[in-house]
Amino acid sequence: MQQTDDFGCPVIDAHIHLDQYDDEIQPLRLSLAPNGVESVIAVSTHLTSCQKMERISSAAPDLIYPAYGYHPEQPVPSMEQLNELLDWMENHIDSMIAVGEVGLPYYSRLEAEKAGQPFDLDPYISMLEKFIVFAKKHDKPIVLHAVYEDADIACDLLERHQFNKAHFHWFKGSDDTVRRMAENGYYISFTPDLVYEKEIQDLASKYPHDQIMAETDGPWPFEGPFAAHKTHPRMVKDVIRAWCDVTGVKLTAAAELFYRNTRQFYSL
Repeated sequence: MQQTDDFGCPVIDAHIHLDQYDDEIQPLRLSLAPNGVESVIAVSTHLTSCQKMERISSAAPDLIYPAYGYHPEQPVPSMEQLNELLDWMENHIDSMIAVGEVGLPYYSRLEAEKAGQPFDLDPYISMLEKFIVFAKKHDKPIVLHAVYEDADIACDLLERHQFNKAHFHWFKGSDDTVRRMAENGYYISFTPDLVYEKEIQDLASKYPHDQIMAETDGPWPFEGPFAAHKTHPRMVKDVIRAWCDVTGVKLTAAAELFYRNTRQFYSL
């Protein structure tokens, strides 16, 4: 484990869409170590994305750990397409660190409702359940996009299948849901908006310290002090510093905590 600057240990980006950086993929990968970033968990959004992440990660297996799945904020695939993806994942089980990104389409449903359009959530719930069954079968962590009331549906499914290796990325939800997730042992991860979003700061102040990680969700752009910058894995350092501001934990101890939590959850 390399030591780096005032953190005392390296950091890990627990959630990034590395395949969406286009021609920046190569410099992004090569600039991880000088920035104190040891590795990233690189999620996928559909079959083509999974295949691209397979190629990218194979070139740097000690830096990039791929997760395979289907992002829910897009039209639900046909049964044939979903089975094709699951079969591909089955055939690449040894190279994947986790199942993800998967979950439920909160924002797509919200947009449809605002436009007065019908939205059928049931196919998405069914798809998520298939991914949970797959993750449990192969003992792989699952990376979830499930916020607000959708998180409760995800919790229902996880509890039904008695599977708790769940990572809710960029989570937002009610106090009751937060308590439920914490009690079930689910992990959450904070993005750079922890620096300037009170809702996320409140969550950071109460979620168990041994169930937290840091992420960028890059290339998603952030506001505040990050507005003029392209999202890079080194920004997880800003996340950890912001968490220290919220909790009062010293930086070196916090850096070690986030590093240990992420390695433990993903069995790195």
